[in-house]
Amino acid sequence: MKKSFSFILFAFTLAIILSSNFLELIVNFYTDWLWFESLELASVFWTIFGTRLGLRLGLLILFTAITFVNLSFTKDKILSFINNLKKKMQKKEDVIELNPISSNNWLNLINSNRISLVYLVVSLLIGFLFSGVGTTSWQLVLKFINRTPFEIVDPIFSKDLSFYIFQLPVYELIYQMLTVLVILNLIIVGAIYLFIGTGNSKFKFSTNNKAKYHISILLSAFFFLKAWGYRLDMFDLLYSEAGVAFGASYTDVNAQLLALRILLIISLLLGIVTLINSYFKQTKLIIGGVGALILASILLNGIYPSLVQRYRVEPNELAMESPYIEHNIDFTQQAYNLDQIERRDYPLEEDISYNDLRNNQETIDNIRLWDHRALKDTYSQLQEIRSYYTFTDIDVDRYSIDENLQQVMLSARELDQDLLPERAQTWVNKRLVYTHGFGAAMSPANKVTSGGLPEFLIRDIPPQSDLFEITEPRIYYGEATNDYVIVNTEANEFDYPEGDQNKFYNYKGTGGVKLDSPVKRLAFAFKYRTLNMLLNDDLTTDSRLMFDRNIQDRVRKVAPFLRYDQDPYLVIGDDGNMYWIQDAYTTTDMYPYSEPHNWGNYIRNSVKVVINAYTGDMDFYIVDEEPIIETYQSIFPDLFKSFEEMPEGIKNHIRYPQDLFNVQAQLYSTYHMSNPNVFYNKEDVWNIPREHYDGSSIMMEPYYTVMSLPEEDEEDFILMLPFTPANRNNIISWLGAKSNPANYGELVLYDFPKGEQVYGPMQIESRIDQHEDISQQLSLWDQRGSRVIRGNLLVIPVGQSLLYVEPIFLQSEDDQIPELRRVIASFGDEIVMESTLELALLRLVGDEELKEELEDGLEDEPTKTREAFPEVDINLQEKISEVTSLYNEAQEELKDGNWQKYGELVTKLEEKLLQLEEELN
Repeated sequence: MKKSFSFILFAFTLAIILSSNFLELIVNFYTDWLWFESLELASVFWTIFGTRLGLRLGLLILFTAITFVNLSFTKDKILSFINNLKKKMQKKEDVIELNPISSNNWLNLINSNRISLVYLVVSLLIGFLFSGVGTTSWQLVLKFINRTPFEIVDPIFSKDLSFYIFQLPVYELIYQMLTVLVILNLIIVGAIYLFIGTGNSKFKFSTNNKAKYHISILLSAFFFLKAWGYRLDMFDLLYSEAGVAFGASYTDVNAQLLALRILLIISLLLGIVTLINSYFKQTKLIIGGVGALILASILLNGIYPSLVQRYRVEPNELAMESPYIEHNIDFTQQAYNLDQIERRDYPLEEDISYNDLRNNQETIDNIRLWDHRALKDTYSQLQEIRSYYTFTDIDVDRYSIDENLQQVMLSARELDQDLLPERAQTWVNKRLVYTHGFGAAMSPANKVTSGGLPEFLIRDIPPQSDLFEITEPRIYYGEATNDYVIVNTEANEFDYPEGDQNKFYNYKGTGGVKLDSPVKRLAFAFKYRTLNMLLNDDLTTDSRLMFDRNIQDRVRKVAPFLRYDQDPYLVIGDDGNMYWIQDAYTTTDMYPYSEPHNWGNYIRNSVKVVINAYTGDMDFYIVDEEPIIETYQSIFPDLFKSFEEMPEGIKNHIRYPQDLFNVQAQLYSTYHMSNPNVFYNKEDVWNIPREHYDGSSIMMEPYYTVMSLPEEDEEDFILMLPFTPANRNNIISWLGAKSNPANYGELVLYDFPKGEQVYGPMQIESRIDQHEDISQQLSLWDQRGSRVIRGNLLVIPVGQSLLYVEPIFLQSEDDQIPELRRVIASFGDEIVMESTLELALLRLVGDEELKEELEDGLEDEPTKTREAFPEVDINLQEKISEVTSLYNEAQEELKDGNWQKYGELVTKLEEKLLQLEEELN
C-alpha cells in the first residue's frame, strides 16, 4: 500500500512539473509573439520560430527513424532468443515439476508488438535528445540557404569565401550528427547482438550472418562518413594554428593535405570493402582494414607532417613560410578592413605658433577637457535631482551650435526603481507609478565655470536649454530600464518632482503590449508570477505592459545573430525626441587565414540600430552592405532598412564605434607590416600607449575629437588613437576614423618621421611627474582633504604639430564632486599648467600680452567663458589718437566677453589704421 501511494505521489508530482513547464513554454511563446507583434516585427519571430521548429522536428524524425529501423533488424533475433530461453526454462521446470505458467510469466509478456513499442520509445528518446541541436543551429541553416558570395577566393582551394562562411559549418554539422548517429546505432545493435550471442551457445555472434550483415552496413556507412570528414578536414587547414601565422602553412599544404587525401582514399576503399564483405562475411578483412586506417592515420597524419616540419621547414622557415605569411596578412587585413586604411606622412613641425592655433580654431574649441569618468560623478551630484534618478554613463557626441560643430558630453537621466526608498518598494509603485526617467544633461566637452564645474547646455527637470528643445523628455526605454512596467492605467504615473510637489503623467505612446483581453492579463500574470496583474483595479483595456525595456536586451531579442557594441549612446533628434543609437556588428570565425580575435576573425559595423526612448520602436539601418548582412537581409527582408532611410537628424550623429576601433587598432599594431620578412621577424611591432589615470597606469582609450585632418579643409568627428613602437614610449603614428555621414568609416593613419623624437603619452606623464612646480602643486593639493584626479591625456594634432592636453580634477572628501581646476598642456619640451586651456596655450606660444588680458577678464567676470584666440592683431604697437577711443571700447568688450561686438570693433579699428597709413604715405 505504501509503495502504491508513493508511486501515485511521484506520478502526480511529475505530472505537475511537466505540465507547469509545458505551460511556461506556451506562455513564453505567446507573450514573445505579442512583443514582436507590438513592434510590427512578427515576420522575424515566425522566421526564427518556424526554422527552429522545423529543424527540431526534422532531426527528431531523422534520428528516430534511423534508430528504429536499425533496432527493428534485431527484433527477429530477439524473439528467437526469447523462444529458446522459454524452451530452456520449460525443460528445467518440467524436471523440478514447477508450474510453468507462473515461472515463464514475464517471458510470455514479450512479443513482437511490445518489442516494437520499446524500440519506438527508445528511438523517440534518442531523437528528442539530439533534436535539440536544431534549436541552436537555425542560423547556420538559414545562412546556408540564403548565402551571398564574397567574390573573393581562397589561395589554396580557389573557393569563394562564402563556401567557408556559409556552407562549411553546415557540412561539418551534418557530418558530426550523422557520425554520432551511426556510432550510436553501432553501439546499440552491437550490444544487442553481443548479448544474444553470449546468452545462447547455439547462437554465437561470430556465426550470426544477419548480425554481420547489419554491422557491416553500419561500418561501411561510418567509413564513407570518415572519408567525407577527411575532405572537410582539408578545408579546415585554412584555420590551422600550427605555423608561424594563422592559416595553412607549408607543412599543412605540402604534408598534411597529402595525408588527408590518402586517408580519404583509404576510408573510401574500406567502406567499399566492408560493404562487399557483408556478402562474404570475412571479419578479419574488416578488422585488418580498420587497423590499416589507424596505422595510416598515425603515420600520415601525425609522424609524416612532424618530420616535414622538423627537417624541411624549420631550417628554412622564412623562405618556406613566406607565401603563407603573405596569405595571413592579406586576409587578416581584408577581414578587419585594415586594407582600407589610407597611410599618410605627418608633416611634423618643431614649433607651434599663435597662427597655428588661430588656423585650427575648431580643433582647439573641441579639445575634450572633461573626462567621462570624472564627469559622471559630477553629473550625479549636480543633475540627478532625486535619489532614484541615475546617469548610467556619459556619452560623447557633436552638435551644431551657432553654426559651429561642438563636441559635447551628454547622458540620459534614467529612473532606477531599485533606488527608491525601501518603504516605496511596492508592486504598485514599481510597476504603475515610477515608470520612466526624465530628460538629459548636456555640457560642452571643453567648457568650465570658475568653480570647476561643467557649463550645462541642457540641465534640470524639466529640461532647461537655450539651444535645444526636447519635446518628449520621458525615457521608458534605456540602459537602466531592467523591469517591466504598466502604463496608461487609472493610477497616475510619477512624471517629475517640482518643488515639494510631484507632477504626474499618463502615457500617450504606442510602446508595449496592450492588455485588452483577459487572456493577455492571465498570460502575463503567469509569466511574472503575480496575481496583482489580475486583481489590480487600475488596469484597463487601454493599459500597456512594457517589458524587455533594456535597449541592449531588446536588440538582442530581435536580432540575436548580430553582435552589439557595449556602449549605446543618446541622441537628441531634430524632432525633439530622444533616441538611442546601438552599433551592431556582423562577425564570423570562419574567414580563411584571418587572425582570430575575441569576436572571431571577421568583423564589420554593418548596422546602426535606432531605438526611440519613448516608444521603444527599433529601426535597423544597414550602413555597410557586406555579404553577411546581405544574407541576413535576404532572411529577414522586413527587418532592415537602407542607410538612406535614416532621418538626417539621426544620421548627423552616427559615430565610428569604439569597440570596433579597439579591435582594429590592436590588430593593426602588428598587421601594418605587409612585408612577410618584416612580419616574420616582428621588426616593426607597435603598441597602444599607456597613460596615468587616477593614480593608475592604464591602456589609453581611443577618444573622439572634432578636427580638420592635416591637408583637409572640412572638419570631422574623428575617433583617434596614437601608437608607440614596441618597448619604447615615443609616438610613431596615429590612427583616425571618420564619422561624418559623407565619409563614414574612412580610416587614415599618419606616420611620423622615422628619425625624429616625438614624445609619447607615458613620456609626457613622466615629464609632468618630474616637473618641479607642477608635481609640487599636485602633491600639495592631494594632501589637503582633496583627491587629485589626472584625466585623459589627449594627443591632438594641431596643424602640423602635436599638442598634449591633460585635465586635472580635484575632488573634495566632503562633497565628492570632481571639479576641473587645472589644465596641463605640452608641446615639444614645454609643459605648462594653467587654470584654463586658453591660458595654457597662450603661455605655450609665448603670448603673454593676450594671456594677461584674458586673466584680467577672468578676474572681472569669472563665470564668463571666453574664446581663446580672438581675431585681432595682438602685435599692434602704434597709438593713433584718432582710434584711441575705438581701441578702448574694443578692450571693454573684450573684458565683458562680448566677442561678436568685439570682432566688429576690431574690424573697424583695422580699417581706420589702413586709412591712416594711406594718408601718411
